[in-house]
Formats: sequence, structure tokens, C-alpha cells
Amino acid sequence: MYKYITMKRFDKHLATFQSNEKLFIKRKLRLLAENPMHPSLRSKRVQGTEKLYESSVNMDIRVICILSVTT
Repeated sequence: MYKYITMKRFDKHLATFQSNEKLFIKRKLRLLAENPMHPSLRSKRVQGTEKLYESSVNMDIRVICILSVTT
């Protein structure tokens, strides 16, 4: 299982969503922590980067994350 840390900017944007959208986003974040390449996330590397990935929460909401391995 991966660990994720949100940025203040993410938290600020999350507060603007309706409660049902927040719940859906949080579910997708848990899925992202379990398996960043789960098919429902449609994760892909952002072009021109090595560790930056974009994942879909739904057709309107995207999450940008940095995937890195720490020891």
C-alpha cells in the first residue's frame, strides 16, 4: 500500500466540492493508495515528466500525484 500526502492547495480545492463529491474523491484516493494503476483511475504519466501522474476521479475531476519509492 502506498502513502499519500496532500498539499495545502489540494485541501483548499477539496473544501470547495459538495459533500458527495468529497466522499467520491476520498474513495478514489484510497484506491490510489492501494493501486495507483487501477484501471478505474485511468492513471497515466504526464507527458514530459518522469514521476508526475494524472489519475481520474471522474470525467470532470483529475488528481495529479508524484509517484516515488521511498525506503
